[in-house]
Amino acid sequence: MIIDVHGHYTTAPAALGAWRDLQIAALKDPSKAPKAADLKISDDDIRETIENNQLKLIGDFETSSTWAAICNELCYRVSQLFPDYFIPAAMLPQSPGVDPKTCIPELEKCVKQYGNVGINLNPDPSGGHWTSPPLSDRQWYPIYEKMVEYDIPAMIHVSTSCNPAFHTTGSHYLNADTTAFMQCLTSDLFKDFPTLRFLIPHGGGAVPYHWGRFRGLAQELKKPLLDEHLLNNIYFDTCVYHQPGIDLLNTVIPVKNVLFASEMIGAVRGIDPTTGHYYDDTKRYIASSKILSDADRFQIYEGNARRVFPRLDAALKAKGL
Repeated sequence: MIIDVHGHYTTAPAALGAWRDLQIAALKDPSKAPKAADLKISDDDIRETIENNQLKLIGDFETSSTWAAICNELCYRVSQLFPDYFIPAAMLPQSPGVDPKTCIPELEKCVKQYGNVGINLNPDPSGGHWTSPPLSDRQWYPIYEKMVEYDIPAMIHVSTSCNPAFHTTGSHYLNADTTAFMQCLTSDLFKDFPTLRFLIPHGGGAVPYHWGRFRGLAQELKKPLLDEHLLNNIYFDTCVYHQPGIDLLNTVIPVKNVLFASEMIGAVRGIDPTTGHYYDDTKRYIASSKILSDADRFQIYEGNARRVFPRLDAALKAKGL
């Protein structure tokens, strides 16, 4: 079995995008805000967007809250229509300057009603301006307490950049991956939450490439060795789109901390002219690796995801898998 822990529903029906455009436009005149009930998306609409895409290849708080609720329900419906392929993780209704604990009702609804097995936690709701405190700040603790209670991990993943200095997928995402790791390194967060689990996407940003720098910084800060300090709680996915990058990731980071992911359909959709294959066909890189054993591949493809996402493991076991 291959478990992809980082998938995007970026192919949602056009009606969703049109509704979102109206919602954003209404920020200037709230009286024109569309109602959630105005959005009509049929099961056939969802089937078409999935079957012709993924399966073919395989604000303010009120604004954010409504948008998150709609997106979470839509992802839940996808998981019900295609239960052999998808299981949802929750988007939180985060907004700049709004206390993260306001996200707890949506988190709880998604776990209890939709069977979500994880959440996405945005360390920078401002969209590239970094106005929120670091992930080690106690402001985030109510979210962490719920994560521990429900035994769910968080993917630490930012959203669109609103800062013209940072391209969304080319710099903002990778900056955030690296920043999140460094915020954890400089803190003692995992002493307070020893079972908390973070999944840092895109291969960890600059982290594996600069592992020596991070080891040295931890030493200067009188922190434990990184294996002890962070690697019982932080994991990395394989959204790295060339063989040397995947090989570097799996050389520097222990196999137990690497989870398979492709990001399909997401950041880079083109075909690599040097290989003739899609950039985000990351399974090819794992399969072609000369440094991974079959046992390593099993852990990356399946075993690690079951361990990091215990609710996913339980759901699979309930199906006899």
